[in-house]
Amino acid sequence: MEKAQRRWRKVAYGGMQPGFDDNHTDDTFLQEMVMNANVVKRDMLKVMLDSVSISQYLCIVALVVLVWTYTLNSTITLNFLIVLDITLGGSGFFILLLTAKMLSFNLLLNYAIKISFFTTGLYVLSPIYHTLTRSISSDSIWALTTSLVVLHLFLHNYSGSTIKAPGAVENPNLMSNISLNASIVASLLIASRLPSRLLVFAIILFSLQVFLFAPLVAYCLKKHSFRLHLFVSFVLMGVSLTCVYRLHKLLFVVLLGLLVFVNMVCPYWLIRIQEYKFEINGPWDEAKLCFNITD
Repeated sequence: MEKAQRRWRKVAYGGMQPGFDDNHTDDTFLQEMVMNANVVKRDMLKVMLDSVSISQYLCIVALVVLVWTYTLNSTITLNFLIVLDITLGGSGFFILLLTAKMLSFNLLLNYAIKISFFTTGLYVLSPIYHTLTRSISSDSIWALTTSLVVLHLFLHNYSGSTIKAPGAVENPNLMSNISLNASIVASLLIASRLPSRLLVFAIILFSLQVFLFAPLVAYCLKKHSFRLHLFVSFVLMGVSLTCVYRLHKLLFVVLLGLLVFVNMVCPYWLIRIQEYKFEINGPWDEAKLCFNITD
């Protein structure tokens, strides 16, 4: 009778309750159970638009590989590469000036000084890069370059920037740095197969401009205007598909299939698997801090 009259209550810290076992629970224990409390319902159109960032960078890398190919085949001249480097650098700084809110004159001056030192060092070291892989066979170079480009795409941070953007709180993570290093090594391997030192300098400068600053420019552009981000992305898709089609039709089919897979198939899969997500929350969950413990 004494056990029936005494009411069980949930006690987090306080030991056993008299008259009840340590593992005893009554019918009120599951009243606070919540199912799928943190499951986010995703919209198909929004997921497709968010995946455009991935397709945009895939097209950027495809254009870089095209420039590599045409340069190795002597289709692109040194003068064209130098003009391309200057155009990319100038347009990138212009977009940063228009879009970055936390960009100041001192920060721009700091960027300009670092880029001038970087360009000078690259020009001085270009003879070393020119003969870097002379003892390695070309087949090994192509296989290693392909592997590094795939690794770069696999580890790339598609939601952020390769380098810290102005006003950003977090720095690039380890995977992003590994991806960047893979792209740099791939650029050096390609450049070492070019016939002249100036071509080596121009192609490495082009590659590093794209792999270092293109994600930063795309990130700032997306933050400034999502519609402008979509417009630039679709223009890049059209240009890359056209250039790849002129190079090889099979590669065009592969790139087109990859873009369709990223922008349509993957979002559809993500929406479908949400139906099978099952999450249970209740009084047995661990407590979660509502503040950053490092502050």
